[in-house]
Amino acid sequence: MKHIKKIIAIMLLFLIASFAYATISSQDKTIMENSPKHHTTDGFQNHPFVETASSKGVLFYLRRFWGSIFTPDIPDGHVLSKSESIHLLNSIEGDSITWLGHASFLIKVSGKTILTDPFLTEFASPVSWAGPRRFVDFGISLDKLPAIDIVIVSHNHYDHLDDETVNRLKNKNKIHVLVPLGLKDFFIKRGYVNVTELDWGESASVGEIELTSLPAVHDSARSIDDRDHTLWSSWAIISPKNKILFVGDTGYSDTIFSKIGKQYDSFDYAILPIGAYEPRELMWMSHITPKEAVTIGNEVNAKRLIASHWGTISSLSDEPTWEPPKRFKKAGVNGGFSEKSLWIMKIGETRPLL
Repeated sequence: MKHIKKIIAIMLLFLIASFAYATISSQDKTIMENSPKHHTTDGFQNHPFVETASSKGVLFYLRRFWGSIFTPDIPDGHVLSKSESIHLLNSIEGDSITWLGHASFLIKVSGKTILTDPFLTEFASPVSWAGPRRFVDFGISLDKLPAIDIVIVSHNHYDHLDDETVNRLKNKNKIHVLVPLGLKDFFIKRGYVNVTELDWGESASVGEIELTSLPAVHDSARSIDDRDHTLWSSWAIISPKNKILFVGDTGYSDTIFSKIGKQYDSFDYAILPIGAYEPRELMWMSHITPKEAVTIGNEVNAKRLIASHWGTISSLSDEPTWEPPKRFKKAGVNGGFSEKSLWIMKIGETRPLL
């Protein structure tokens, strides 16, 4: 009986965690007077307006629960060893990028180290022992990270903003944190002192780097009662040597990314999510396919595309675990990119930014 109760409790917590970042709520809300159209009386919504996706239903969440228990086999070479990851990180001078898994990257530009969408623990969940689960090793673990100068967050879902990771980062008083509207208190409560909230189109500078919050098509929540109370963003990271677009999560928009492309002319790199896209009738509003990622790369005039948001956390969606990079590579070549300009990195791998 105790085992049955434990299983039920785990399932309930898993459903809550999944609901917080996977269920799509209505985007048709009351717009605040004299405010941007993505602002509402109780939070935010997508603009241009996005229709609500189909309800996911119990079976979808049961599949997610099953996938969190029975994780996939990992092909050789998908994750670098800890020693190899650290050696590679330390051996590359100048601007570089390191994939830590999912949407977490270390981006070194202009002498600063940026951490994106911090998730470096096992469960993307309200609890530390159940929920969508990291099924790969870390490459570079939390306690081995280099000193972080800047943290940027795309939105507040558990797989992009992890409580334990944020709590355990060192030198909180020295880190510049940049977040979408509504997320400042999350960091202040955890000991950070230099936190800047930005609306879409607003910028902040750290040293030589300009960081700008840009639109995305998504939603936000950490529980069942805070739906869309905080904003979601893409980020432009502009340094003297490199222009980088970081997209944490997004559905496709036939207007947003083409406008970003016109605004910035081009990007040297676009970090784009390529996983968690099936079934389409449930995921189309919040997650792009690998082909749509390539389309966005073309629309923002990116020279190189870096694959993100795949191969790290089980039970987020229904597509085969190792399908996204294959589809991304095929779509990229068909979309006019050379294979060398399509970066499918290993977890823990560091590459120089050219």
